[in-house]
Amino acid sequence: MTESAEQGEHEQADFGRDEARERAEYVPMEWEVACGFVTFVGRPNVGKSTLTNALVGEKVAITSDKPQTTRRAIRGILNRPDGQLIIVDTPGIHKPRTLLGQRLNDLVESVLGDVDVIGFCVPATEKVGPGDRRIAESLGGYGRAKKVAIVTKTDAASREQVAERLLEVDQLRDDWDMVIPISALTDDQLDVLADELLSLMPVGPRLYADDITTDESDEDRIAEIIREAALEGVRDELPHSIAVTIEDISERDTGSMTDIHANIVVERDSQKAIIIGHRGSRLRDVGMRARAQIEPLVGTKVFLALHVKVAKEWQRDPKHLRRLGF
Repeated sequence: MTESAEQGEHEQADFGRDEARERAEYVPMEWEVACGFVTFVGRPNVGKSTLTNALVGEKVAITSDKPQTTRRAIRGILNRPDGQLIIVDTPGIHKPRTLLGQRLNDLVESVLGDVDVIGFCVPATEKVGPGDRRIAESLGGYGRAKKVAIVTKTDAASREQVAERLLEVDQLRDDWDMVIPISALTDDQLDVLADELLSLMPVGPRLYADDITTDESDEDRIAEIIREAALEGVRDELPHSIAVTIEDISERDTGSMTDIHANIVVERDSQKAIIIGHRGSRLRDVGMRARAQIEPLVGTKVFLALHVKVAKEWQRDPKHLRRLGF
């Protein structure tokens, strides 16, 4: 049921823009619409995944208040009568401290070089800092992409903060195609953002059918749901040390139950004890939260067997990273 680590690594390095365009068959000119790729970039935890989910209209990327939650290039698809946006959710750009961190930054760079529009995100609740300036300046290296600045989390900020952030962001570059404040939680200005992004896209055939909202496999989505559940309530370095692999997914002959066997991977025995909790209490909570999201995805009841394994310093070990799909 599981793909090889090598396949996972290859897929992660290429988010499939050219492949998707080649897959689109010829259609009459009157069927062509605004259609293209956009990615949102910024520091970790500025609301990129929440914005992706809000635009798509369903949860395709996990979210957490822990920085660097996103670890892959995840595609969400917004379908509208006047066009199609393929949104590539990427990890936050940060100063890497591990080999995993470096590979995540490399992944972001590969995506930035291939999209039609780059959306630079800054939260309204935080002043623009050195990290924001560095990322904004680096966008000059991607000349083919149009660039928009997005001030996120306006629902949590005062009007004065939003106005201050808009001025700060506007001054970071002189080639923004637009600067727009939004709230993904309250949907404020989301339609305006979608309209503006579509206006910047090339015209061509739709790259995905209208009923597709993501090209993530069920296996990948299940692994991410479990990781999101495991992230809840942990702190310090532990969030960065958690990975999830799927051993097997199989539907029972009755069709009413799906068996899923998965591993939660950490780096130290002390972290394993935290994930399991007193007499397994925390691991049971992780399973309960994960099942609540997995069952609507697979359409059956779920038996979820979780095992916690230790792979020492996996974030720094090329062999472990390969096995885990990085």
